[in-house]
Amino acid sequence: MEHGDRHITVVDEQGNEQLCEILFTFESDDFGKSYVFYYPVSKEAEDENGETEVHVSAFIPADENQEGELLPIETEEEWDMIEEVWNTFCAEQEDEEE
Repeated sequence: MEHGDRHITVVDEQGNEQLCEILFTFESDDFGKSYVFYYPVSKEAEDENGETEVHVSAFIPADENQEGELLPIETEEEWDMIEEVWNTFCAEQEDEEE
């Protein structure tokens, strides 16, 4: 995964590849990790209300020789921090729309 590229390909448990768009990335000094919020691009990913589920993963950034790697969120503390970042992001988006 590259920061300049706004898309990543995610492989699910069944081995299906899904193109996703990156919403935003951030780094946490507390956990020493980078995180990415992303959502599937395909229309099939929408629920009955037309909403698309946003996913979040920790990630290892790509370097010249390797692709980036998505990692699961492992602790309750990480989830709490991620939820706080998400709420701040959503509040900022709402402010921009007014």
